[in-house]
Amino acid sequence: MIRVLIADDQPLMRTGFKTVLEATGQFQVVAEADNGAQAIDAAHQHHPDVILMDIRMPGVDGIEATRRLPRHKVLVLTTFGLDEYIVEALRAGASGFLTKDVPRQELVAAVKAVANGDAVLSPKVTRQLLDRVAHRLPQATPTQDLTHLTDREREVLQLIAGGLSNAEIAAALVVAEPTAKRHVSNLLGKLGLRDRVQAVIYAYEHGVIERGRGG
Repeated sequence: MIRVLIADDQPLMRTGFKTVLEATGQFQVVAEADNGAQAIDAAHQHHPDVILMDIRMPGVDGIEATRRLPRHKVLVLTTFGLDEYIVEALRAGASGFLTKDVPRQELVAAVKAVANGDAVLSPKVTRQLLDRVAHRLPQATPTQDLTHLTDREREVLQLIAGGLSNAEIAAALVVAEPTAKRHVSNLLGKLGLRDRVQAVIYAYEHGVIERGRGG
């Protein structure tokens, strides 16, 4: 049973999400919140597997709440489909982004994916979004943090940041796909990142990839 926290300032929206998820018999909504501050408290109290987080909420908004919950898996839901909201949510630590009019099957699949540690938004789409809004983001700040990475790990980070799949990374490195998958997992673990989308954000913010040159 996947434990879910729903944070949205509209009661009817929370009820709708809860009804859809619990009707499958695979989810349990352990708590609800109508603002970001409540979501933070509820997350610490109930330890949900996934948080459905609205962006526009009074007081502490969903992006700031996500930023304050670095160890939780967050799936952002919003009526706003603007690129900057997607990017800010991902930079804050979200593992995925869906609009509130998403079909119920996609909602269920997305919550399952995030619970399993996958990202709902692909690395390639993330890279394209970052390129489109690069002028709104802080300047990349290359740091010495990457000195602890091996040459192979840096290469893998660049390939992930380019939006390549495990199969494509394997082809680029001339290794078997399971080996490429292991390289990716080791890199994410070493950098303390939850998924490949977070790796794209990390690469962008550390100057590993050139802005505005999306793949």
